Amino acid sequence: MFTMLPAKYRSALVFFTTFWFYGTFSHGTGFRHSTILDPHGKYHLKWRFDRRTITFEIEVETRGYIGFGLSPNGAMALSDIVIGGVTDGRPYLQDYFADAKRKVQRDVQQNYRLEYGRENNTHTVLAFSRDLLTCDTNDKDITESTVRVIWAYHIEDVGPSGPMYHGVNRGRKSMRLLDPGMKANIPSGADFFNLQNINVPVPYKDTTYWCQIFKIQEVQKKHHIIRIEPLIQRGHENLVHHILLYQCDSNLNESELDASHECYHPNMPDSFLTCETIVFAWAIGGEGFTYPPHVGLSIGTAIDPVYVLMEVHYDNPALQQGVVDSSGLRLFYTPELRQYDAGVIETGVWVSLYHMLPPGMQEYVSEGHCTRECLQESLGKEMPSGVRVFAVLMHAHLAGRAIRTRHFREQEELQPLSHDEEFDFNFQEFQLLKEERLLLPGDNLITECKYTTKGRQNMTWGGLTTRDEMCLSYLLYYPRVNLARCESLPEITGQLKFIGVKEIQVPVTTWPFMIKSPKKYSNLSFTEAMDKYRCKKKVVNEMVLQLPINVRCSKWGQDEWSIQGTIVSPPEVKSEVKPPSMVCRSASEPHSGVALLFTMCLTYSMVQTCLSL
Repeated sequence: MFTMLPAKYRSALVFFTTFWFYGTFSHGTGFRHSTILDPHGKYHLKWRFDRRTITFEIEVETRGYIGFGLSPNGAMALSDIVIGGVTDGRPYLQDYFADAKRKVQRDVQQNYRLEYGRENNTHTVLAFSRDLLTCDTNDKDITESTVRVIWAYHIEDVGPSGPMYHGVNRGRKSMRLLDPGMKANIPSGADFFNLQNINVPVPYKDTTYWCQIFKIQEVQKKHHIIRIEPLIQRGHENLVHHILLYQCDSNLNESELDASHECYHPNMPDSFLTCETIVFAWAIGGEGFTYPPHVGLSIGTAIDPVYVLMEVHYDNPALQQGVVDSSGLRLFYTPELRQYDAGVIETGVWVSLYHMLPPGMQEYVSEGHCTRECLQESLGKEMPSGVRVFAVLMHAHLAGRAIRTRHFREQEELQPLSHDEEFDFNFQEFQLLKEERLLLPGDNLITECKYTTKGRQNMTWGGLTTRDEMCLSYLLYYPRVNLARCESLPEITGQLKFIGVKEIQVPVTTWPFMIKSPKKYSNLSFTEAMDKYRCKKKVVNEMVLQLPINVRCSKWGQDEWSIQGTIVSPPEVKSEVKPPSMVCRSASEPHSGVALLFTMCLTYSMVQTCLSL
């Protein structure tokens, strides 16, 4: 249709199109979200989105090409890539993809739309848009799950033979493009205090949990903490994997404040054992958390934390020596009180060796239950009208691939509280819910984790190291009630019976405990017996998901609700709900903005207007 116009009209249309793009978008207005992708501040990304499309603006310190992509795992292979720039004052953009051998090829289906581009003596700005789902197998769907963004740039533009290799000007960053969280908004009158380790000698081993007790900032009346940010020592971004804050006994001797020691160690101070209630959680990749305007973390009252234990997980798989760390947290607080006090509930699989993943599996599923019995007793006593969940942090280790926090009421499943089908071990942060969710007495939750253990030769155990596994969801909610943990664990008796164990050695004097019979397992620990057993692994997964579960339902500190320790059957699910999905649009369907422009310019009067410019 465009080529049927007379030549002078075609030229006018091209000129008008360029003018329209620049006039509409050149000021970069309406971009609600932004981040810097490189450590030197040279690659700036802005974006906005609606239910169907997403628009990016990239500003890079280069006069050459800009590369931007979406990767399945953070590497180049099988990535969805767009490359563009400005040559002789004219912007250009091409949709590419990388094949399994990392060779970059032009995509036959061009789904990225150039919006505008410009450059000056030092920088290039490029804006483009695409549909969230494109129906193109070479494109990566953009959903609410984690997206691994890859980026690159070069000092030269794309030549006739294609883009030149970018060299060291490249990187990756995991993000949630459609769920970027709440920006820091610190009101006037707010102050802050730091909880920070000072020169901790990180041990020469792959995993260390380091603990220290701190005193919360003293205030004369109730205040609310409204934002918490990580203070990660520069260069240690991959060393500090997560930080947990626990509330300790308020009657501790202040001499304990100098106590700094490896956690979960036989020689750690006894005072560490009084710190049971989780106050806050941060994990790698998170950029801090701002509480909603009506909610805050209370300090200054009789039931609020006076002392907290800060637990820092150091992940040191390269076994670096001589590393000294001074990371921690910064907490912003205000005397201007919010309407509600926030609380935290830890849900999922109780961390234990009884949580186990067989080796060599493409997919293995674990389920951790926050049972209706626990929520009925705790919320029924504390808050019969229920509590409102406003954010969730989902947590697993290296084998984790996807996590859902599922919500049930009277055996009917509601939409998930949260889900991430592209879970990234190196990017874990609180996810604000688009709408707060009411959690009632008698509801139940299932934290569902999907793992891949291909390439592993032995059983993966539930535990603290990054090579062990976890399956947890931390729920931020209000109003605060006396419920700290709502978890479960598959009953061990059924697992032992499944592999043929008949008797264990009693009394139990060692951990892990020892097997007595049958002969093939005699004098093996239960972990050794589990490692020795071989069968169809899918059958093991099905068996574990049907086993009775041990309930964990604990209060603040070391108190428990009466339901804790009971054995119940996993809930019967009448109906299952998948996370909401979107429908992709074929590339042959015209984009509304372009269609409108062509409609406007193909009228005689509009062409005359174009020619008069």
